[in-house]
Amino acid sequence: MLNRVPQLCLLTLSLFCVCAANAQQTASVETESQSAQREADAWKAIDARPTPQWWRDAKFGIFIHWGPYSVPAFSEVGRYSEWYWMDLANPKRRSHKIVKKFHNRVYGERFTYPDFVPMFTCELFDADQWAKAFEESGAKYVVLTSKHHDGYCLWPSEEADLAWGRPWNSTNSGPGRDLVGELTEAVRKTDVKMGLYYSIYEWFNPLYTADVDLFVDKHLIPQFKDMVNRYHPAVIFTDGEWDHPAATWRTSEMLTWLFNESPCKEEVVINDRWGKGDRHKHGGYYTTEYGAGLPNAENPWEENRGMAHSFGYSRTERFEDYNSSESLVLMLIDIVSRGGNFLLDIGPTADGRIPPLMEERLAEIGQWLSVNGEAIYDTTTHSQTCQWTTGQEEELGKGNYRVKYDVNKLMKNPDEGKARKEAVFTRKGETLYAICAVFPDGQLTLNNIKASPDAVVTMLGHEGELPWTQKGNNVVIDMPSLNPSRMPCDFAWTFKISSIEDDIQ
Repeated sequence: MLNRVPQLCLLTLSLFCVCAANAQQTASVETESQSAQREADAWKAIDARPTPQWWRDAKFGIFIHWGPYSVPAFSEVGRYSEWYWMDLANPKRRSHKIVKKFHNRVYGERFTYPDFVPMFTCELFDADQWAKAFEESGAKYVVLTSKHHDGYCLWPSEEADLAWGRPWNSTNSGPGRDLVGELTEAVRKTDVKMGLYYSIYEWFNPLYTADVDLFVDKHLIPQFKDMVNRYHPAVIFTDGEWDHPAATWRTSEMLTWLFNESPCKEEVVINDRWGKGDRHKHGGYYTTEYGAGLPNAENPWEENRGMAHSFGYSRTERFEDYNSSESLVLMLIDIVSRGGNFLLDIGPTADGRIPPLMEERLAEIGQWLSVNGEAIYDTTTHSQTCQWTTGQEEELGKGNYRVKYDVNKLMKNPDEGKARKEAVFTRKGETLYAICAVFPDGQLTLNNIKASPDAVVTMLGHEGELPWTQKGNNVVIDMPSLNPSRMPCDFAWTFKISSIEDDIQ
């Protein structure tokens, strides 16, 4: 019997360890459950916060992609030049062979991506000139890439230098300037709001590739807070969220701080890119990219795209790759009529210039808005977002990412048998705006609209009232006779009815 005691003790100890392990596992499950509930509660509170009205009223913003990738400024046509480092390093990328061949030929096989940083000089960057161009474009907010997926920061980020083990921000390498700070100061001299893009992940950050939790704790959260505390952005456009769920990134924790403690907590607007699978589920406004946006939806949304195929400046893009000023204006009109905002990107050069073709596009959009901005800013949607001509109606550009959106076919020159949007509508209270991309011939009939008896009809930019009649449920407007040189604007024309009665069902 004495000889069996140790065996019994060992058996008891073994059973205790198993029970303890099971108890610990149960406790762990309970902790995970509690953690998941806290995460759900946090997002419920975040999503319940109304998107500040200033952003809903703004309608038009300027995106800026600028960094060391602006030095090679190279991409396969149709792709993003700001992904140069990833295209160069990853053989699985579609553009790898093209980028690698270019890189080895021009810079040499031993030349690494960080070697571009000293060439990112920005010596011609004039923040006040940029801010003036943005203001004259009619944009109401700007979103600058404070840091893209390469991790290089355009402000003095200590976290960047520590994580990378080298100077990895614009104040101690490359330009030797606080680019975020300079542009923020210049933009805030105007009526334009200043916002920042911020990449959650960094492709080759040593902390990120070794331990994502350590990266989040020691790099992501303190760096995000530093950026916000320094510059008080009115917009935060995050990206690069798709590798991990929001719980891993701890983005609900960051946003709870942002909305409760940060210096911009009342004004700041956020997008929907905060965790894997969370787009169009969580955040302030929903995003689409190189698409046509969303249908008329209650949730705020924004379409973002470059003027050509790339966000960052790409020297491979030719004149024919760029959307015309007319196309960009028509995109703005169509998007706003469906309740969205339009964030149009520019890609500056490594020496700090906005390419002249991009400057021209901004200036011509601004000229159109100087006449027609009343029908864009501060507007809401009408019960019917547009009026179609006869033919098959087809909303082009359905989808969230890189879908075909031929706005000229949609609003001006449809294929045979297809309808076009004869007019798109916006509202301010009882006032209705009808915007036409094709100038009406003789008369414009607006269907299912009843104007108030004392309503005044005008054409924005044209002096005087326009004759009109109510014919049943339709308003018929007589067009003015205008010499082409007397047209108030190019691209599209706005007809304003000062007061309409309740919508006709």
